[in-house]
Amino acid sequence: MPAAMTDRQRLVGFTLCIATILLAVLDTNIVSAATVPIVGDLDPVHGIDKIPWLIAAYQLAATAALPLYGKLCDVLGAKQVFIGAVASFLAGSALCGMAGSMGWLIAARALQGVGGGGLMSVTMVVLRELKGPEEKAGGGKGGSIGGIVAGAGMALGPWLGGTLADHADWRWIFYVNLPVGLAVLAAAVRVLKLPARTTRRAIDFPGAGLAAAFSTMLLLVTEWGGKDHAWSSPLIVSLLVATAAALVLFVGRQATAAEPVLPLGLFKVREIRYGFAIQGLVGAAMMGSMVYVMIYLQVVRGIAASSAGLHLVPMAIGMAAVGLLSERLAAAGWSQKTFVVSGTVSASAALALLATLSTDTSLWTVRAALLLMGIGFGQLLGQLIQLVQDTAPADQLGVATTGVRFFQTLGGALGAALFGTVLSRVYAAHGPGGMTSGIGRLTGPARQQALDAFVTSTDVVFWAATGVMLLAAVLATRLPSRREPRTADVNAAESTAPPPPAPLHR
Repeated sequence: MPAAMTDRQRLVGFTLCIATILLAVLDTNIVSAATVPIVGDLDPVHGIDKIPWLIAAYQLAATAALPLYGKLCDVLGAKQVFIGAVASFLAGSALCGMAGSMGWLIAARALQGVGGGGLMSVTMVVLRELKGPEEKAGGGKGGSIGGIVAGAGMALGPWLGGTLADHADWRWIFYVNLPVGLAVLAAAVRVLKLPARTTRRAIDFPGAGLAAAFSTMLLLVTEWGGKDHAWSSPLIVSLLVATAAALVLFVGRQATAAEPVLPLGLFKVREIRYGFAIQGLVGAAMMGSMVYVMIYLQVVRGIAASSAGLHLVPMAIGMAAVGLLSERLAAAGWSQKTFVVSGTVSASAALALLATLSTDTSLWTVRAALLLMGIGFGQLLGQLIQLVQDTAPADQLGVATTGVRFFQTLGGALGAALFGTVLSRVYAAHGPGGMTSGIGRLTGPARQQALDAFVTSTDVVFWAATGVMLLAAVLATRLPSRREPRTADVNAAESTAPPPPAPLHR
């Protein structure tokens, strides 16, 4: 067993986790604002057709690796897996910066995504291990660190990408990761003293492969369906059949494997079962809100992509405010259920407010809705992970934690597909030409008609997202009001507590 970490080492460990989460979130969003200069440099003739792969490669690889990351944490220990994820991310970043072609860049972006998936998920396991026994047994504290950093990253990513692309070489989008990542790597090797695993356990690589195949094909369906290819096209239908087959095979494998990557027994725990479901719904609603707020600002209000990203700052402020107040609220008696119910209701109200947008709505209304959304999502992102971690068996902490992220990502992909289809269908029924891509070429009354139809379409999308979030609120009411700490955590807390005073003898 490694020696116990000092308070200073724990502080350094928490700082490392914040830095890695920020890196992961930034790199999820940063490339989208710099695609034009990238294509112009690497492949000005055919590069535009490869942009979807450039953007999707990171997310596909990160999602596919999630189940395996969780199992590796449980088998090898979180420190070793964390170091491996950071190293993979840095190698991918360096190769992205040196890319000489679009194919090279896409492949390097996928390698970077493999590491990025670990930065976001394994870091949550490390955060849990950094807590003292009393904090684990007590719960309710520090659950919103990830939410604060995620909010800042989502707001800063598009702006930072656009700024670097405009005022420096686009390669610095990737090179900027290296000094921060190398510092994190060196400090993690030196400072982190997390529990090591001494018992040899098998790793279900076939199950991990099936999970990767299922999630990758599902993400491709949601990326292509209704946009690049019709839902009834042979390619999409074939992918849907293959996705369903991979899911059936994956579930069957998890039911029979000795060491499954996502144990079905986790779903027997009510907190975990509802935590996964709520996180999936939150992922869907968040994707709908983030993507279509940005589209509304750019298409309807004519705001540039990098500037539109700055309108997400109120959302980041809302998340940060929740993070700063969460410990006080927990001390005042707020349970994890209270946080989740309040968060889903707040987010539902924000989405309903966004559903009232028009072509001339005050931008302060948009900012107010995003602030409220940040308050809602800030309560959810940290608390749902902590809820699952608090109730997961100690030897399945890794798979339970990455499971939360896995369901959030899949929910976001399905939400993007659902909302994209809704937007296209509603606009086709009301807009001129029937295609949203042609709005920029219209002028005069036709353009105004197109903008009115587009706003109507986005309003329907936000109402659909409101319904998704209200369903999450209903599920949140099914959570137990109070939880019993895991026996392992209680025992650990008792073993480190000072002995009671000896009785006085008369």
